[in-house]
Amino acid sequence: MTDLRYPIGKFHFDGPLTDEQKRESLDNIAKAPAELRAAVKGLSNKQFDTSYRPDGWTVRQVVHHVPDSHLNAYTRFKLALTEEEPTIKPYAEDRWARLADTASTPIETSLTLLDSLHDRWVRLLRSLKADDWERTFRHPELGLVSLEKNLSLYAWHGRHHVAHITSLRQRNNW
Repeated sequence: MTDLRYPIGKFHFDGPLTDEQKRESLDNIAKAPAELRAAVKGLSNKQFDTSYRPDGWTVRQVVHHVPDSHLNAYTRFKLALTEEEPTIKPYAEDRWARLADTASTPIETSLTLLDSLHDRWVRLLRSLKADDWERTFRHPELGLVSLEKNLSLYAWHGRHHVAHITSLRQRNNW
């Protein structure tokens, strides 16, 4: 049986990335907003309030989580590009998912936010030179993280959460 927590498998980084792998990761980040939008198209409120797995987040929480997470990633990229090995602040994503705005904000708001965020983020990513990818930030729990590894992580992250929704839809014949 497939682990419903990781429908595309757990993240792993086999760096350094080739130029082709960087392009593929960038393309995955660029298309993530459209893929998330397509994954939730036509869902009802009841379906948005369905957990993608037992004891897991609802589809609504997943949709609002993606821009929360990607905003943090975008900020980490900018910090690493403008400071020497900055220490970033992690956030309690499980607590963020339970805040009132997650329940009360229309899904379209987060989808639009993700569209705009990725427009800016992809422009930034496409401007990076070879040595920029080696820049790092310090994560208090994960240690030193290169921008190249973070690129790979967030290319995976968008696909990971889209797969939560699409696999739920498939299992439930939605």
